[in-house]
Amino acid sequence: MKTKLVLAALLAAVITAPAMAQTYKIGASVGLSGYAATTDTAWRDGVLMAAAALNAKGGIGGRMIEVIVEDNRSEPQEAVTAYRKMLQSDKVDIFASGCVSAGNFAAAAFVVRAQVPMMLCSILPNPPDQVKWAFSTLPPPKFEVETRLSYLKDSTQIRSFGILHDPTPYANLQATIAEKEAASYGLTVAGNEQYRQEDADLGVQLGRLNAAGARAILKIGLGGTTLTTAKNLVALGLDMPLLNSLDDVNLFRPVADVLGPRFLFVASPSQVFGAIPPGKLHDALSEFLTPWRAKYGDRDPNWASRGWDAVMLTADAVKLAGSTEGGKVRDAMEKIQGFQGTTGVYSMSSDVHYGLTENPLLLARIVDGKAQIVK
Repeated sequence: MKTKLVLAALLAAVITAPAMAQTYKIGASVGLSGYAATTDTAWRDGVLMAAAALNAKGGIGGRMIEVIVEDNRSEPQEAVTAYRKMLQSDKVDIFASGCVSAGNFAAAAFVVRAQVPMMLCSILPNPPDQVKWAFSTLPPPKFEVETRLSYLKDSTQIRSFGILHDPTPYANLQATIAEKEAASYGLTVAGNEQYRQEDADLGVQLGRLNAAGARAILKIGLGGTTLTTAKNLVALGLDMPLLNSLDDVNLFRPVADVLGPRFLFVASPSQVFGAIPPGKLHDALSEFLTPWRAKYGDRDPNWASRGWDAVMLTADAVKLAGSTEGGKVRDAMEKIQGFQGTTGVYSMSSDVHYGLTENPLLLARIVDGKAQIVK
């Protein structure tokens, strides 16, 4: 009887092993609730859409893609729990995680120990051993800053601006870059104020920046605080432009209703597709936007397009590696050159894990409910 049980177990293993090998598991730690809900929900949907498109063509490396999603509630500790679960229980092959930088940082050390690559919608962790396994479809933070400083320098008479930012690592990094780069654009930072994502009024911070001599506001952060800032500017009688970082265009429409042409924001190519000329970028955007619009209509595509790129870059790395093994995929990721994504051209190396080395971002404003490039 014991021999029969052993033979049955061995037979079951033989039968199930090939089926298990057909799945390539992508784990996604995303903030489906909390301050990052808008961005990370879109990122998740872009990842799922790319996985479906690749599965229709046979998957990745001959294996069908399974996306495993865990809500980190936009909190670092929740992200740690999500990552551990996907590593230990789900045995994911790679991560395509969202924009909660602090959560990605908190989990990076044990993800590296497991030697599982990470494609992120956030800035990269600092320790070299962690950066080695992390890649990002996010443009380097300096690109968002440079886009706005160039506008102030070249298109306005404003020479003093204030920084208003949330406490996230990405926002802190942008704020630091703005302070360091301002002088090279002939600009002065009048002040640097921080707020919390849950703040319902930013009047005190704006008042201090105005008193310090700011004549424009660089706001760095996601979510509803952009509308709060706009309303506070009007309530305080401050006639200054508000230049916002990347976010969902649908969140910007009510802000434009309040500030009109005084509201400007950094935009990615997918948000201003109508202004993109024919060419490789236009074609890459069309491949993504056709199924996106068929399913989601005029929903903002920015963060979803980056999730799409993360999966497509993964597929390219697997193809280059000739393997789905984590270490080989990581090594191949560093060899990707000239990959046309929906945001721009990705070229990786051992020293470059952001991929986008040329600034693809544009400055835009809302006109008649639509995002338009500022000439």
